[in-house]
Amino acid sequence: MNSFWESASVALDLMTSGDPMLWAIVARSLGVSATACLLACVAGLLLGAWLAVARFAGRGLVLAVLNTLLALPSVVVGLVVYLLLSRSGPLGFLGWMFSFQAMVVAQTVLVLPVVTALTRQAIEDADRTHGEQWQSLGANTFQRGLLLLWDERFALLTVLIASFGRAISEVGAVMIVGGNIDGFTRVMTTAIALETSKGDLPLALALGIILLGVVLLLNLLMAAVRVWRERLEPGRTTATLALGT
Repeated sequence: MNSFWESASVALDLMTSGDPMLWAIVARSLGVSATACLLACVAGLLLGAWLAVARFAGRGLVLAVLNTLLALPSVVVGLVVYLLLSRSGPLGFLGWMFSFQAMVVAQTVLVLPVVTALTRQAIEDADRTHGEQWQSLGANTFQRGLLLLWDERFALLTVLIASFGRAISEVGAVMIVGGNIDGFTRVMTTAIALETSKGDLPLALALGIILLGVVLLLNLLMAAVRVWRERLEPGRTTATLALGT
């Protein structure tokens, strides 16, 4: 018990004193996850909207694979990206192994199926309700998908927030491709694992508290988006917003 309270006291001191190593790790974590989510969301929103409105042979198989990827372990993603970016891999010429870029690629691959699947579900539900309206106005499949993306922007905002939470809280993929190098590729989750194994509990606890604070903030943002939508569009169903929780 004493060890816990001593660690908590030192952790609080680290956070309030502006410890440079602590906040460098936090900043790197936020940078990696934000960049990965930006890339994943650009591709995932468009791909999800297209899968929602398009009809083609093998669509059911594609959706089954997409839903399977939702449960893809982060260590598997890390392994695949490692094989692609390693010196003998097809992308080895980039020289990204054990770098910021490698961690961004790993988290992008991890988050992309989440954004795509949730977007597809939200847009497909909206298409059942409003799709015929846009078709009657002469919108083609591509235009209908873009219009529904805008129409469901509040629901999709929660998807983006949830995807950031997925990225910043994972550890396996960035550990494998980043190498957890001090000052270069060490992020909050990998640092917590390393510092705990080394016995440096105050630093691990400080990072854990900050990580929990980030996740709490994301959940508060999703709740705020739900309230915001209900006020702006009181007649609209909020069912799709649950996708982001």
